[in-house]
Amino acid sequence: MIKTIIFDIGNVLAGFAWKPFFQSFGYDDSQIDRISKATVGSAIWEEYDRGCMSDEEILEAFVQNDPSIETQLRESLANISGMITKYEYAIPWIKELKGKGYQLLVLSNFSRKAFTECMDALDFLPLVDGGILSYHDHLIKPDPAIYRLLLERYHLEASACVFMDDMPANVEAAKGVGMHAFVFRNQQQAIEELRCLGVE
Repeated sequence: MIKTIIFDIGNVLAGFAWKPFFQSFGYDDSQIDRISKATVGSAIWEEYDRGCMSDEEILEAFVQNDPSIETQLRESLANISGMITKYEYAIPWIKELKGKGYQLLVLSNFSRKAFTECMDALDFLPLVDGGILSYHDHLIKPDPAIYRLLLERYHLEASACVFMDDMPANVEAAKGVGMHAFVFRNQQQAIEELRCLGVE
C-alpha cells in the first residue's frame, strides 16, 4: 500500500528549460551547442547540484571546458532565473494527492543557485511535506545514499513509497533501495502509473 509519493522536480514538477534559456540571450545554434557542452552537458554541472563547490569555482570550470566562449558563459550564468519554468499542473496535482491523504516529498538534484534564482517556478514547495534538495546534503542521484537518507530522515518504509523521475538511472536506483518507481514522461502517464499502484 502506497503511503508516500516522492517527486523529482526537474521535468516533473517544473521544467528544466536550459535550451530556451540560452536562446533568450540571442545566441545562435552553434553557440548554444558549445555552451551546453561546456555546462549542462558536462560532468561539472553535477557539482552545482552536489553543493560542495562555490558558484565561482564551478563557473571557472565551465570556462576551462571552452575558454573561447568565456564571455557567453559568464553572461548567461550570472543569473539563471528562467532556466527553471513553472508547470501549471504542479500545485493542483499536489493539492489533490494531499487531499487524499498521501505524504508528498521531493527528491531532486538541485543547486543552491537554481533554488535561490528560480524560486518563482518552485511555488509548489511549501505545499509538500518535505524532501531533499541535493545541495543541502552534498549527495546526488543516482547515489543510493541519497535515497537511504530520505528513507531514514522521514522514517519511511521503502515498499510503501513510490518515486517518479524523468531519468531512468535515478528510477533504477530508487528500485534498488526497495521503492516502487517509474520513469516520468508526462502527468497523465504518471497518473496511470500511480493508479496501477493503487493511488486513486
